[in-house]
Amino acid sequence: MKNSISRGQRSSAAAIIAGALVAAACHNSITETVLAVQLPGIIAPANAATIAGAVALGTGARYRLRAMTAGTSTTGTESSWLFGGLLGDEWTTSSTFIQNDEADERRISLSNATVTTQFRTVNQARTAAQQAINANKLVRPTALTDIGEMYLIRGFAELQIASDWCNGTPLSDASGPTIVFAGPSSNDAVFRRSMASFDTALTWLTATDATTLIVKNAVKVARARAQQGINDIAGAAVTVAGIPTSFSYDLTFAPSSGDNILWSQPVSQGRYSVGDTIVKTSAGSFIAHASIPFGTTNDPRVPTVRGTTKGQDGSVFLVTTPIWQQSTTVSLVNGLDARLIEAEAFLTASNIAGYLATLNALRAAPPKLGSIQPPLMAPLADPGTATTRQAQLFSEKAYWTFGRGQRLFDMRRLERQYGWADSLVFPTGTHYRGITYGTDVNLPVPQDELNNNPLALNGCTDRKP
Repeated sequence: MKNSISRGQRSSAAAIIAGALVAAACHNSITETVLAVQLPGIIAPANAATIAGAVALGTGARYRLRAMTAGTSTTGTESSWLFGGLLGDEWTTSSTFIQNDEADERRISLSNATVTTQFRTVNQARTAAQQAINANKLVRPTALTDIGEMYLIRGFAELQIASDWCNGTPLSDASGPTIVFAGPSSNDAVFRRSMASFDTALTWLTATDATTLIVKNAVKVARARAQQGINDIAGAAVTVAGIPTSFSYDLTFAPSSGDNILWSQPVSQGRYSVGDTIVKTSAGSFIAHASIPFGTTNDPRVPTVRGTTKGQDGSVFLVTTPIWQQSTTVSLVNGLDARLIEAEAFLTASNIAGYLATLNALRAAPPKLGSIQPPLMAPLADPGTATTRQAQLFSEKAYWTFGRGQRLFDMRRLERQYGWADSLVFPTGTHYRGITYGTDVNLPVPQDELNNNPLALNGCTDRKP
């Protein structure tokens, strides 16, 4: 059961501004043509108050959802899915960009241009979804599934903010003619706000057709992740009960509408190398202190290729993964996520038999991951203690969800909810480029927000996990 973000005409880049671009009529005079042409870059409020305008706003919101996750922003920079994995242990930098170095070294400055763009991109998704909600309620009030999907997008943007950014993130409202600035919100408050968005989505998703069911399941999985964020592990499992493992709400790509950034930045541009405990460069081999050595474990869920190709920096020998190709579809949320949520609930309830059975069912019938189909894997055994079971669970999840924006969220939860020491979760010691790792466990509110939001105060209220 699949849902494409390009459902109908959504994958067309031109559709992003459908209803906003007006084709120029043919004229005999060059001067006349220049004077007559109308090519606005945005949808004017008057045009949005039409059915075509409301539909176009929804298309734009879906595009921005893709841009903030597995796609690229309008400026071409990477999303927080990729950057969060760089701050964690999924990736290591092979880039010439200081912004990437800062994330990999856990020393992110408030002026980091990549974080600034990512913060803007995720908030643009929130704004676009709210604008589409407003327009559709006005002129398409019976488009229940479309409106419900917009609440999904709004809630998912809020979920990603709480997952990746620090405590003290402002959630201003720019959906109207005047920006309504907001002050700092804790991660807990933002998770709860995302849950409210998801709950509202469910009130609109009342139809019983296949498309509505897909969106409804996506809302439930996303809501369960927010519940995990506030440490409601048992409740999260209840939320996803009954969702089939085969379910997937997908982000699609095509050369005409943008590349899969999980391919473009690591493979095509050589700016990210799969995380490992050893980084090989032209100057030698260096310890990288990765918590999970994705590059050398030979796990079939994250197959890797290590050769003589160097990264963008001309030094690091790239470790790449074939999980994604240029236009590989990526799950925003899926039934695999639901099973992993249930496995964690079994574990926290000390139901070890249920915990192992859930994980081993996935290993016995592995779902496809991007472009690869993992083979059957041997069943896991009980490692015997609470701590080793936690390590087992989060390692399994890391391999199953590699690159899909969940690793930083889980690493933070290991410290915040499970009491793990930072040195057991994040890379520590000396970075392979000679800099001592910092202590960052999240992305900061950027200086650009502090400069423009009078209520942002001093940015992050704290940098705790």
